[in-house]
Amino acid sequence: MHAVNRRAARVAARCLVVPLAVAPLLLAAQPAFAHTDLVTGSPAEAASESRPPQTIKLTFSDEMTSRYAKVALTAPDGEQGAAGAPQVTGRTVTLPVKPGLPAGSYTVGYRVVSADGHPVTGSYRFTVEEAAPAPAPTPTPTHTPARTPDASQTPDASATPDPPLPVVAIAGGLFLLAAAGVSVAVTRRRRTRHGS
Repeated sequence: MHAVNRRAARVAARCLVVPLAVAPLLLAAQPAFAHTDLVTGSPAEAASESRPPQTIKLTFSDEMTSRYAKVALTAPDGEQGAAGAPQVTGRTVTLPVKPGLPAGSYTVGYRVVSADGHPVTGSYRFTVEEAAPAPAPTPTPTHTPARTPDASQTPDASATPDPPLPVVAIAGGLFLLAAAGVSVAVTRRRRTRHGS
């Protein structure tokens, strides 16, 4: 009787040893099969923001692949609010937002794939209370038109310029001297003729 009991105890012990040895392996393998989820969003789900955000940031439980990261922001008027493609850094996906968006209810939609190949799809809403201020207009530089010189004030290149005043005075003096010389010569000739 005792031998039978001992044999049964040994069989039972063996049956317990196998599950206990496998249990740590099963527990260690569970995270590998865990589903990738959205951990936080900025703005968060159902949040009420005073102004439209400049970026949408989504942080997931696992690292993301940039190749398959798709994030969209739909404005209250149905227009797309993204200002470019999403950027992936580790577990965080960042989407730039257009400036000047209106107030109202916004929808964030995403479809990303984690580094281990798990796709994650979802969406949520948040509210903006006030529209973004309109950007200040860029001042247009004013150009002063170049003044066109008046034709009447433009000097004529073909016209002969007046000689300087000293040249005129010298020329006039020479002319007077020449005239005086001629007059003296004429007077002497007359006197010579009369004297002869």
